[in-house]
Order: sequence, then structure tokens, then C-alpha cells
Amino acid sequence: MTDFFSVVGKQRACRSFTDEPVTDTLVEQLLEAATHAPSAENTQPWVFVVVRDPETRARIGGITAAAWAGVGSEFSRPRLAAGLFADVERGATGGVSEAPVLVVVAADTTNCVEAALAASIFPAIQNLLLAANAAGLGSALTTLPTFAGDLSAILDLPGHIRPIAVVPIGHPAGPLGPPRRVPVAEKTHRERFGDRW
Repeated sequence: MTDFFSVVGKQRACRSFTDEPVTDTLVEQLLEAATHAPSAENTQPWVFVVVRDPETRARIGGITAAAWAGVGSEFSRPRLAAGLFADVERGATGGVSEAPVLVVVAADTTNCVEAALAASIFPAIQNLLLAANAAGLGSALTTLPTFAGDLSAILDLPGHIRPIAVVPIGHPAGPLGPPRRVPVAEKTHRERFGDRW
């Protein structure tokens, strides 16, 4: 198994996948890692829906593409370099839904206070992303399908289960380059803001 810092250092979004299957055993191992994340008051409000059915993945892909066309692309276009924008657009308009596994990460709103819900779900998602990376798989985090409103209906989620994100998981269609990161010294201050690291 790859050491932790190597896994973290290579983590990046994958938006293009092969059709090579991912076993239930491996998916369960990734989800087990996700459930070892911290949560407010140890409420563990996460709920995972593992979607493999091609028709359901296509429907999720459809609402993702609609959200991208509706607001996502115009929001992202001025913020992203052309190459990154094109990669995100490819993912939003079909690449993500082509992953053999979509994990819809949702939150049970009945056992966690609203103010702590996101802070209790996103660490589990990060664990899921890192675990996929450690297993040699590609993954990404997208919230676009959660804005369409149809995701709950597609998955028959009851009203108290709120979809938070979709994580596609699969074998990358090509090599993933190193992640682009600003050096930590440019983002870190010592004691007070303005005193550089």
C-alpha cells in the first residue's frame, strides 16, 4: 500500500474513465475508509448510494450536464484556465457518468444539526477520494447533480436524506498528471495574517 503522504500528494480529480469494472469488495473497502472520517458529535450522518446501473448513471449524467449548461459553465468559465475548463466541461457533460461506479454521498438530516452537516459529510468524501487514489483508481467530487433537484427522485431518497455530492470511481482512461497546487508558503501565515511562513 502506498504511504499516506504519497497518496495525498497525488490526489487529483479524474473525469474520464475506462469501462473496467470495480468490484463490490473494493467499493466496500473504499466506503469503509469513508466511514472512518470525523463527524460532529460522532453522528456519522453519511449515507451512500452506490450506482452501477447504466441507465441510472446516464440519468445522473443528464442532470449533471443540465446543471452545467444552466449555471455551472458560466460560473466556472471566467475562473478557470482554458485547459482546466475543457476538462471540467468534459466531465460534466458525460465523463463523470461514464465511470463504472457513482457513489452518491448523502446526509441523514435527522441525526446531525444543520450547521454541522457539511462539516460532517465532506471529511468522509475526502477519505473516499484518498482511498480510491490509494487503490489506484480515479475519482472526483462533484456537487452539480445535487442542484438539479431530480437526484433525490432518481434514487428514491426519502425527504430527510439530502444528496450532498456525487463521486465517480473507476480506472482512469489515461495517466493523471501531478496536481497543480500553490506552494504552502504562499498560503500560510505565522501567528498573524501577513507574517509569512
